Amino acid sequence: MNKRQGIFAVLAAVAIQLIIGVAYLWSLFQTGIAHSLFDGDNAAAGLTFSLLLATLTIGSVFAGKLDAKYSTRVVVFAGGIILSLGFFLASFVTERVPWLLWVTYGVMGGFGMGFTYATTIACAQKWFPHRKGFVTGIIVSALGFGGVVFAFVIEGLIDAFGGPGTRGGLGGEPMTFRILSGVFLIICTVGSLFLKTPPAPASTGAASAAGKATANYLPREMLKTPQFYLLTGTLLVACIGGLMMINFARPIAVAKELTATAATVAVLVISIFNSVGRVIWGMISDKIGRLNTIIILLSGSALLSLFVTVAAFPWIYVLIAFIGFFYGGLLSNFPALTADTFGTKYMSSNYGIVLLGFGTGAIIASQVAGRYNNLVEVGNVGPMFPAFMIASACAVAGIVMMLAFKKMNRRTK
Repeated sequence: MNKRQGIFAVLAAVAIQLIIGVAYLWSLFQTGIAHSLFDGDNAAAGLTFSLLLATLTIGSVFAGKLDAKYSTRVVVFAGGIILSLGFFLASFVTERVPWLLWVTYGVMGGFGMGFTYATTIACAQKWFPHRKGFVTGIIVSALGFGGVVFAFVIEGLIDAFGGPGTRGGLGGEPMTFRILSGVFLIICTVGSLFLKTPPAPASTGAASAAGKATANYLPREMLKTPQFYLLTGTLLVACIGGLMMINFARPIAVAKELTATAATVAVLVISIFNSVGRVIWGMISDKIGRLNTIIILLSGSALLSLFVTVAAFPWIYVLIAFIGFFYGGLLSNFPALTADTFGTKYMSSNYGIVLLGFGTGAIIASQVAGRYNNLVEVGNVGPMFPAFMIASACAVAGIVMMLAFKKMNRRTK
């Protein structure tokens, strides 16, 4: 019976992550929103997505505290309502008050996602503690796979309701937001009914500082360890290259003179490989360790980021695929490494705090890529090269921090 409950919990988590992954398809909204609400300013429009990711981290911290006090079911249900309301209100934003999109899609949407993201991961990890990498990979792959399932659906909805927005006129984005609002509400509400956390392990208190936790750290205990700062700092720099590509995959493809359909395929490609990477690298990390896996992924990201602006068709698809593949692996390994290091009992709160690095990196990525994207012209994406050089340098910095993390664990052990 317990095993069956665990399977239902994992399936519910997958369904919820699948639908909230739609929020990651901002690249499909980027150009139309930039023109219709922000007078063509890509950085200002991209800040919407960055705020969603940044606020997701704050929502995860609050969700962890509420999860411990109430239940995963209650927290996820509340998150679905907040996320749904944020998208619904976003559908009424006009060019007169464009900053309201930052509040609705960005802050409210991110806060609602935060309530559902870390809590569902933590719930599943507790059911299958010996397969954390694999289980985490399955769940977070659903978040990325949402882009695969819904990319053409959203593109079709935007076209059906008037096409992408233009300067001086709203397009099909507002009605698309409204439809997504209803879908979020239904899936999160139904899915929350199947979420149940198993009894927590009896051991509490501070764990040893070795790579695997022997007990469960409270958030305040975790904050006193150097491993926390290395882990959070690495997550910050690790996500920059991947988020640059996710945010701007479609605009980059358009700038390379691909058709609108081909540009949407670019979004689809990165979503597919992002999702596959989360599962595969999660399984690999169960065999070779999280730290070794993360170092491999960062090395690949550092190299590939340097070739984005010079890759021509069809190689741009190959490059986008591998960047998504490596980035997906990073997203499945950081939750598992957090649980290995600090325990699973307070995973929702602890990983929510670690996600502050992710949120900060998201803001940096959108602003750096957005400002260089403003200089891009059709047929010439060269002006974005400095942005991806920065992404490559950040990945190298992440490798250095993970090597320090590994050495610290070995010495302490």
